[in-house]
Amino acid sequence: MPVPPRPDQRPTTLTHHGDTRVDPYFWLRDRDDPAVLAHLRAENEYLAQSLAAIRPLEERLFEEIKSRIEETDISVPVRRGSWWYFERTREGLNYPIACRVPAHAGDEPPTVDAHATLSGEQVVLDENVEAAGHDFLSVGVFEVSPDDDWVAVGVDFEGDERHTVTFRPLAGQDAVADELHDVYYGFTWSADSRYVFYTRVDEAMRPWQVWRHRLGSPSGEDVLVFEEPDALFTVSVGRTRDDEVLMIVVASSTTTEIRTRPAHEPTGDFTTLLPRRTGVEYGIEHLIDRRGRRWWLMITNDGATDFALRVRRVDDDGPWREVIAEVPGRRLDGVDAFAEYLVISLRDGGVATVRVAPIGDDDPFGSDLMERSWAIDGPDDPSTVGLGANPMFESTSLRVATTSLVSPREVVDVDVSTRQRVVRKRQIVHGYDPSAYATCRLWVAASDGARVPVSVVGRRDVLVTGEDGEWTVAAPAPTLLYGYGSYEISIDPAFSSLRLSLLDRGVLFAIAHVRGGGEMGRSWYEMGRLAQKPTTFSDFVAVGRDLVRRGWTTPDQLAARGGSAGGLLMGAVMNLAPDLFRCVVAEVPFVDALTTMLDATLPLTVGEWEEWGDPDSSATTYRIMRHYSPYDNLRDRHDDGSPLVYPHVYATGGLNDSRVGFWEPAKWVARLRDLHPDNVAYLKTEMGAGHGGPSGRYDAWRDEAQVLAFVLSEITPDSAPPAA
Repeated sequence: MPVPPRPDQRPTTLTHHGDTRVDPYFWLRDRDDPAVLAHLRAENEYLAQSLAAIRPLEERLFEEIKSRIEETDISVPVRRGSWWYFERTREGLNYPIACRVPAHAGDEPPTVDAHATLSGEQVVLDENVEAAGHDFLSVGVFEVSPDDDWVAVGVDFEGDERHTVTFRPLAGQDAVADELHDVYYGFTWSADSRYVFYTRVDEAMRPWQVWRHRLGSPSGEDVLVFEEPDALFTVSVGRTRDDEVLMIVVASSTTTEIRTRPAHEPTGDFTTLLPRRTGVEYGIEHLIDRRGRRWWLMITNDGATDFALRVRRVDDDGPWREVIAEVPGRRLDGVDAFAEYLVISLRDGGVATVRVAPIGDDDPFGSDLMERSWAIDGPDDPSTVGLGANPMFESTSLRVATTSLVSPREVVDVDVSTRQRVVRKRQIVHGYDPSAYATCRLWVAASDGARVPVSVVGRRDVLVTGEDGEWTVAAPAPTLLYGYGSYEISIDPAFSSLRLSLLDRGVLFAIAHVRGGGEMGRSWYEMGRLAQKPTTFSDFVAVGRDLVRRGWTTPDQLAARGGSAGGLLMGAVMNLAPDLFRCVVAEVPFVDALTTMLDATLPLTVGEWEEWGDPDSSATTYRIMRHYSPYDNLRDRHDDGSPLVYPHVYATGGLNDSRVGFWEPAKWVARLRDLHPDNVAYLKTEMGAGHGGPSGRYDAWRDEAQVLAFVLSEITPDSAPPAA
């Protein structure tokens, strides 16, 4: 049997607010220590040796994943200016190829062929060429200039999210020697295609500066446009949908300030639209109506917990007029302005929806805006409907994407005047019959009585309806329960062809939409952050226990999975209910939360205080985090004194991860093994990647196949391939 690595224990004493912790593995954060890298490599080797017995299953799963995917494929063309843009993938190649063809008369997208080059087709960016000679590639900046003559490309070969940007000619003009370094994701062009605005990060990986660069000039002549000194805030830069206004968005987790500048006058100063007020968030759009009047549209939580829409003329400094009032529990996610209509993105009853409202003449936004809006429905219950790519402000056709846990993604164009829908593309899934699967939504009572939504999918011979018409299961089934529950991020039900390898082996897949996420409105988020963060964990445990109580599964058949902040969730629920789960997959998990949030020198820490609290300055916050931080609460005994054995763990990390330090899962896994010889824990560290894992699609599929093989080997007695 392979022997797990045992890193040296080098105890470090950590004392805050009168509380002392001794961390034997604090030293593992030092990537310059050769012993650290040696340990991570030893963990990777131990994982490979330990899972060798399930390698045949892993290979079967990888081949199944590949067999369902149309490897040579093409996306639906998107009209932007005088070109149609689309993306190709080719069998055997890891990365996509961005292309374009000239637009001709009419708004109908051209018919495209995944296996043939179109007349006039031009390659804008072949990521496979960019990746040559590198183990990792992330394209974090890809912006075509408004005149369609240039493309700015920012590449990252390490996974640390710092990009080198170059400018590529697209119209036969001479190349320029421009190169921008250490560029973050925020990036936009001026309307005249002569300037670009970009963001840079500080030592803590906080985007804090906006710079202006003139195309063709040395980067040393770039102008610092804005710098945000407050470490709680980050900056980003972009343009409004109508391309008329440049925006610098300064934001913390709870507060927003937006500065604007006409996009056709890029070299002047930016003007603050509304100064920051603690706790007030807002987002803006700009619209020129049929009469030439210029309007600001603002969604805000100022006096409206779940956000409201307010409007004001650009040349009017008077009060804002409310046109969509807040409805508690119905979260207004965003409003997108088009020349003839508004698109309203909502979250209602835990479901993401899109509504379309035509713009009037005399008053473009009458008080009956919501009443005259209409919804674009999804395919199932529950479904997810969201905006697709819609760069053309004047378009009379709206592109949306729809999906559910059983319905592959569809790209749909909706004629706004007639409401007629045209399906432009259905995700190709070879061998898939949607009628063989079922999806449903459960509501589970949390410990305080709140109703937690749970989205479930399974094969129809597993997930069935009982005599009372309610959903149930034919027999207790192996189940994978997924969760996240932070940053007001919603994990909406969406189709995954990779997941079919679980479903076809009789496994149920469920998403616990726990508090701390945004599925049920802003209050749902507020009840799972800061001092109430433990609610996120108790909600997830309540869902797991309810699935067992209903007879849908058993603890020996129940697996849990989450990543990043969802990895914190995994570590916390293991401590809360170690006997509830057979195994846990924790990807890049934030499991050393207390120590990380005490260190303001680490990337992102200060900006995260509004999510988790500042345990350094607040003894109360320290005690709360001390109580749930997964690494600090590992133990070897149950409350009754009996030995405690944790669920089997598969954890991942990234050596270049700037969001969750690679040492967090490394320390956690080492400590798990220290506590009991029967604790089984594996660690896989990507030695040349960051938070998102491997970048190539085939590498990502292989990683997923290994995770699924681990889960299946734990919760299913027989992991044979599905019956023909």
